[in-house]
Amino acid sequence: MINVAQVRLIDHTGENVGLKTITEALRMAADVGLDLVEISPNSDPPVCKILDFGKFKYEEQKKANVTRKKQKVIEIKEIKLRPNIDTHDYDVKMRAMKSFLEEGDKVKVTLRFRGRELAHQNRGLEVLHRVQGDLQALAKVEQFPTMEGRQMTMVMSPK
Repeated sequence: MINVAQVRLIDHTGENVGLKTITEALRMAADVGLDLVEISPNSDPPVCKILDFGKFKYEEQKKANVTRKKQKVIEIKEIKLRPNIDTHDYDVKMRAMKSFLEEGDKVKVTLRFRGRELAHQNRGLEVLHRVQGDLQALAKVEQFPTMEGRQMTMVMSPK
C-alpha cells in the first residue's frame, strides 16, 4: 500500500537504517516476520517502521482511549432562584454554584417570577447582579441577564 520509491526505514529494534528502496524494506520486514508500517507519510521521504501491525493498532487504540478518558465534558448546571430569596437560601445556592464552577461546569441562573412579582423585575435584576458580584473571583458572565417569559436567566462560566 506504500506508493513511493524510497523510504526512511527504522528496523524492529528502533534503529534508523537509513534510506532504502521499498522492495528492500519489504524484504527486510519479511525476513524478521513483521510488517512494514508507514509511520510518517507526509515527510519526504516517508518514514516506515518494521513492527507487528496488530500490536501497533492495539497501542494506538489504547492511547486514544486514555485521551478520551481524560477529557472533561462541560455541562450546564441550572440553579433556580426567586426574587424574594432569603439570605440563608441564597447562601446555600451560592455554595452549590461555587462547587459547580470549581468542577469546571457552566451555571445557568434562572430567576422565576410568580404572580405580582413580575411587576418588580428590578428586584430580580438586583439578585442576579448580587450573584454576579459574589462569583466574580470564580466565574465570568457568558450571557447577561435576559427576560424570557416569566423568568430571567443568566449563564456564568468558570474563569
